[in-house]
Amino acid sequence: MKLTKRQEAILIGSVLGDGFLQKTGAKNARLRFEHGAKQKEYLIWKGSQFGRLFQSKPSYLERKHPKSGEIYKYWRWQSSTSPILGKWQKYFYPNSAKQIPQDLEKILTEPISLAIWYMDDGYYSLKDKSSYIYLGRVSKNEALIAQKAIENNFDIKSKVYDKKKKGFALFFSVSETKKLHSKLMEHMHPSMNYKTSLTP
Repeated sequence: MKLTKRQEAILIGSVLGDGFLQKTGAKNARLRFEHGAKQKEYLIWKGSQFGRLFQSKPSYLERKHPKSGEIYKYWRWQSSTSPILGKWQKYFYPNSAKQIPQDLEKILTEPISLAIWYMDDGYYSLKDKSSYIYLGRVSKNEALIAQKAIENNFDIKSKVYDKKKKGFALFFSVSETKKLHSKLMEHMHPSMNYKTSLTP
């Protein structure tokens, strides 16, 4: 099966965010979503955008933190395997670990991709009216690629912050946060509007 342009855009945003492409053979892969218990609605919405690829039902899971003993409750939904997903797996995981692609600017062109990435890994600070997208443990070069792609394709500027053990993040000032949220608002799932400064 082929992905529609919208499905492809959602896939790109998802893999940049919390999504995981798991290799299931030489040419195939499956897409896995995992979100905290409070984000079940968002997870179901995201998986349902892929139609027949997500025919199974989401699973409720719990895991215990080895040090704190805290129980983390979350939902997981996995797609069926597909060679189309296999191609994307090779693209995002060239050396088995997920990477921000060198040519991200070519594929991160749709606002819905950026919206999914922000809903997954974004944070809005009510206190200082600014926003972040957490990139995790990527290289500084990967962080700069992400920064450049967002600036060149959406005219939204950010600063690369080194969060040390937590990895890198993109920081959006008050003025750039307004631009970011305006660009994303029509693509935000209602349950994730708390991550923005605007109301639809």
